[in-house]
Amino acid sequence: MDMQETTAACRDAFAELASPACIHDPYPFMRWLREHDPVHRAASGLFLLSRHADIYWALMATGDAFRGPAPGELARYFPRVPTSLSLKLMASTLAMKDPPTHTRLRRLISRDFTMGQIDKLRPSIARIVAARLDSMTPALERGEAVDLHREFALALSMLVFAELFGMPQDDIFGLAAGIRTILEGLNPQASDHQLAAADAASARVQAYFGGLIQRKRTDPRHDIVSTLVGAHDDDADTLSDAELISMLWGMLLGGFATTAATIDHAVLAILAYPEQRHWLQGDAVGVKAFVEEVLRCDAPAMFSATPRIAQHDIELGGVVIPKNADVRLLIAAGNRDPDAFADPDRFDPARFYGTSPGMSTDGKIMLSFGHGIHFCLGAQLARVELAESLPPIQARFPTLALAEQPTREPSAFLRTFRALPVRLHAQGG
Repeated sequence: MDMQETTAACRDAFAELASPACIHDPYPFMRWLREHDPVHRAASGLFLLSRHADIYWALMATGDAFRGPAPGELARYFPRVPTSLSLKLMASTLAMKDPPTHTRLRRLISRDFTMGQIDKLRPSIARIVAARLDSMTPALERGEAVDLHREFALALSMLVFAELFGMPQDDIFGLAAGIRTILEGLNPQASDHQLAAADAASARVQAYFGGLIQRKRTDPRHDIVSTLVGAHDDDADTLSDAELISMLWGMLLGGFATTAATIDHAVLAILAYPEQRHWLQGDAVGVKAFVEEVLRCDAPAMFSATPRIAQHDIELGGVVIPKNADVRLLIAAGNRDPDAFADPDRFDPARFYGTSPGMSTDGKIMLSFGHGIHFCLGAQLARVELAESLPPIQARFPTLALAEQPTREPSAFLRTFRALPVRLHAQGG
């Protein structure tokens, strides 16, 4: 059955995105969906938007045309929330809040989670990058294959989080072991067993962050958790411990797995497009352009995970989305919409050269970090990690090559990896 026959027979885009064919390469299906069913109603009743213009509008219309689920509605959208710690934590994260609660929480976090604060981490990130590359070098030079995902991308992301949160390295590796379990449990299709395992892992994370907050309160250091629990003389409002634990839990889940996946995709781009490597050998503006194009071509999160509830009937593309419908955004499809980005399947960093972060030379917005009031707080951290990683990888290992095909996680939501085996080619090989 070809793509058109497959899609025409498919009543649920979410199920199709979870198919082995889409795990391998989702973009042909996304193209079909964008062209033939851009306002898709899945069998579950969820709506999925796939055109750039519609997604951008929906992101900007949050708080107007769309809202998050009210506390009393949570059981409607997450039927197991009354008995699940993981779902309760997810429901309390910033992404699920609307103004004025969202406005308050975002202000309290963003006052300390600033671009300047993240830029101060650059020397530490560069040091971690160098150490991880040093650890890989002996095996590569012996001609052995190394799993770049585990040994570099994932390890770097976790170690940077430890630096950011002021945690011992062993602690972050311990917590990270449960992240995949929690993410599997948060999948709407998860079994009761998977959700129970996720809740046990979330309880460990919750307990750890509760203890971390107390330690930072009594012995503050130069890290983001110490800053968030510290006093602001000009602001009587502070985050409660429960609010801060929820935020840290959300950052842990949403941060390093997606950043690691983007590092993996960036390395694959270096290998697949050697003619584009010059972007990583010049100034910071060129590196930034390469990073933005990686983020556009391979968004780590395929679609938005949190519900956007229609405030009223909404007509898009001749389809009426009824009031109270749950609407999700197929970010990866919007990033490859030819109406936003010319020749969208071509890897071309020039489209982001010399522009503001996330904006193309044509004035179009790259959607991978969202937009509007729910723009990703970790966007700058991810960009800094990528910018500090890619030039050293290219300079250190100019003959890097795939040892075998990467192994992806079987997830419709996160386009992440289980393994990315690499080795060095002999010079001239």
